[in-house]
Amino acid sequence: MSIASPRSAVLHSFAISAVLVALAEMGDRSQVLAIVLASRYRRALPILAGILVATIVNNGVAALVGYYLGGLLAANWFKYLVSASFIAMAAWALLPDRDSAKTEHESRFGIFITTVLAFSLVELGDKTQIATIALAARFHDVVAVAAGTTLGMLLADVPAVFLGETLTRYLPVKYLRYFAALLYLTLGFWGIASVAGWIR
Repeated sequence: MSIASPRSAVLHSFAISAVLVALAEMGDRSQVLAIVLASRYRRALPILAGILVATIVNNGVAALVGYYLGGLLAANWFKYLVSASFIAMAAWALLPDRDSAKTEHESRFGIFITTVLAFSLVELGDKTQIATIALAARFHDVVAVAAGTTLGMLLADVPAVFLGETLTRYLPVKYLRYFAALLYLTLGFWGIASVAGWIR
């Protein structure tokens, strides 16, 4: 079984992957995270760079998983881990901004690393990651699917970053933090209850 495919099939896999993931990403938790990060740090470039790196890595790994191990993320322990990560994200969202005593270079580097880690965490078990796995299993093309899903996520998340910056001009940052914390806390407990079978 080859990872590569003819040119027309590659373009088809790429286009389908980009469109499906862009649509799936609308209103998704990672899009909300992009808004929260932008409203928290108010620096678009390091956030966009972090989103790009995290998306390339995560979608590449997800495409490989879909190509070789399509059912890996079905385990209950993994779903519990993902749900617990949302509760941790809720706590993180409530943390106040650190004092800006660092240099501009250090601050931007910190924002970049924070974005990479946060996006990597929030994408675990996310519907766009599941979609990437499914698409790679369907098309048997790691590169085209990973590239397409990366483009799809960027189409949804890049505007969200600029929306987050705009929101800070009209809403106090603390209210955005409260909203983000409530959202992630809800997702975390909802996920745990779903895996445990308490809700259907």
